[in-house]
Amino acid sequence: MMMLVNCSGCRTALQLPHGAPCIRCSICGAVTNVAAPPAPGPVADPARGAQAPAPAWGPPPPAAHGRKRAVICGISYRFSRHELKGCINDAKCMRHLLTTRFRFPDDSIIMLTEEQTDPYKIPTKHNIRMAMYWLLQGCQPGDSLVFHYSGHGAQQRSYSGDEVDGMDETLCPLDFETQGMIVDDEINAALVRPLPHGAKLHALIDACHSGTALDLPFLCRMSRTGQYVWEDHRPRSGVWKGTSGGEAISFSGCDDNQTSADTSALSKITSTGAMTFCFIQAIEQGQATTYGSILNSMRSTIRNTGSGASMAGGGAVTSLISMLLTGGSASTGGLRQEPQLTACSTFDVYAKPFSL
Repeated sequence: MMMLVNCSGCRTALQLPHGAPCIRCSICGAVTNVAAPPAPGPVADPARGAQAPAPAWGPPPPAAHGRKRAVICGISYRFSRHELKGCINDAKCMRHLLTTRFRFPDDSIIMLTEEQTDPYKIPTKHNIRMAMYWLLQGCQPGDSLVFHYSGHGAQQRSYSGDEVDGMDETLCPLDFETQGMIVDDEINAALVRPLPHGAKLHALIDACHSGTALDLPFLCRMSRTGQYVWEDHRPRSGVWKGTSGGEAISFSGCDDNQTSADTSALSKITSTGAMTFCFIQAIEQGQATTYGSILNSMRSTIRNTGSGASMAGGGAVTSLISMLLTGGSASTGGLRQEPQLTACSTFDVYAKPFSL
């Protein structure tokens, strides 16, 4: 069972393993001593008059070195005015991709969707936060981590002076109207800064205004011809938003000032997030040899949707998408979004091989 405690130095939330008397923060290095927690009390079941152990949040991390772990979050906001059709489909497809193509163990993936029966796996703000901390807890050299989010994204005014455009990017959990949004500064502190040397994180953010959702220091600005330059997004304050030596790379659905589509125009059979579909299609069709080839493929597919041009591979539905049986919304076509690539350091996107 995991217990959430605040770092005595920087106040970052940390997950204390069961029975541990202290924990060291990977961000500031401070050691936080914790009194031994009392044994969890029984929870009464009024229907039966029986006693049951108190539930814990999520499974403990796998113990193996060189492990693969992932958090996949898909939020449909069903029965609300914010409802989306394709986000849970995105989550299912991403899980299938990770387990079949990249050999992620089933028990190393946490799924957060409204379809989950476990209350700790509903994509509320608290549960998404806890899942992010779980993903990085105990991370070691050789680990490969994935964070995938499909849902609403937004922006809000930044007063810290750390944003080039003066706006923070946010993710919208299921309960964002009452509990608030998750700001990019917090995502960076939870997923990026603790990443140790030798470990790597891939984030896939299929949401509006998601270009710099992880606050990574560098953004790959790519033209339609495939030429690119790295933009320096390090804040003027000098605060380091990179890792603790590890490698963090993020694909996002669109630029910070754009919106991301939830559409059936791509799969033709069901609604999906445009970015998630194009990312999976690039891998399925052998266009994922490098980070540059993936980004080019994703952008080309989105540009050609609804324009009369055929998609790569004749527009065939990929095997991962076709496994879905549910119907979707009507095709809208004419998608206007440009997937983005950000990273903790610059590299040659056409020379660096892609791997999870």
